[in-house]
Amino acid sequence: MPEFTVTTKIDEMLNWTRKSSLWYMLFGLACCAIEMMQTGGPRSDLDRFGAVPRATPRQSDLMIVAGTLTLKMALRTKVLYDQMPDPKYVISMGSCSNCGGLFQLAYSVCDGVDKVIPVDVYVPGCPPRPESLTEGLLKLQEKMMQEKWLVRRSGAELAAAEA
Repeated sequence: MPEFTVTTKIDEMLNWTRKSSLWYMLFGLACCAIEMMQTGGPRSDLDRFGAVPRATPRQSDLMIVAGTLTLKMALRTKVLYDQMPDPKYVISMGSCSNCGGLFQLAYSVCDGVDKVIPVDVYVPGCPPRPESLTEGLLKLQEKMMQEKWLVRRSGAELAAAEA
């Protein structure tokens, strides 16, 4: 596609459809998972934002990691992330998944999920309230609306983005 081609409206439409139909995979590892499940309940109701839970990573475009990530689970987390189709997003929920939390000095705990997979939105708290996860989802949707999918990048731009 030539560089002078205007793709703004198509990008906006694609971004709107992606943000309005998020299929998320619950990856609850500890106590934050209870708050994450409550967010899907009738009081918080993630369905109103177009977010629908999925049981398999092959159908998900959002992974919500909640709780302490141990070194044994880090490999499984990476495998599940790699099974997700592109574009894929990650929300890290709670202090333990953000930075290791209360257990960060333990020998078996990873210092945050971002050491294993890329994270798009961090939701702080121990455990974070359901409203915080809802706010994190809205932040992710705002971020999704800024993406440019149809503009082809040059090799130099891709190398700079990966570095």
